Amino acid sequence: MQDEQELVRRAQAGNTDAFAALVAEHQRFVYNLALRTVGDANDAEDIAQEAFVRAWRALGNFRRQAEFRTWPYRIVINLCYTRLPRLRQEMNKLSEDEIADVPDETFRDPQSKLEIKERDKFLHQQIETLPATYRMLISLRFQEELSYEEISQLLNLPLGTVKTGIFRARALLRQALTSYDKDQ
Repeated sequence: MQDEQELVRRAQAGNTDAFAALVAEHQRFVYNLALRTVGDANDAEDIAQEAFVRAWRALGNFRRQAEFRTWPYRIVINLCYTRLPRLRQEMNKLSEDEIADVPDETFRDPQSKLEIKERDKFLHQQIETLPATYRMLISLRFQEELSYEEISQLLNLPLGTVKTGIFRARALLRQALTSYDKDQ
């Protein structure tokens, strides 16, 4: 793929092919973020499409020193806030005073491929049951592989709030997995 900054520059000059290349590069991530946030494929598709329409209309306002990918992500998040009024309330409930880093959990005992697959399926089901805020944070951190700092900037939240939200989401998932493991 061509240099992203060059594509942005050309798109800002009105080149629709350059913008189409940017959309193609980021479309899957934008859609997945919307899907994991709103939980409905049709809504997610609408949100992703609207995000790119808005990005095109306001492309002249994009500052090229930032990474392009964070811009449509931010638009998606704003659109999700519109669709899910509770999401903004949940984000505001997160306490920035409760910061804790949780060490990554690893599988220490060898398990069969089937058991791992079943556990993974269960984990994904549990992620879907998380509040929208936590789903978004988990998605950005572990599926989109953004750093805490990038998430903080993207969501315009204090770093501590991001860490707390991810900690709480992981605690809920850990609790569900512990219960699952006991039943197995």
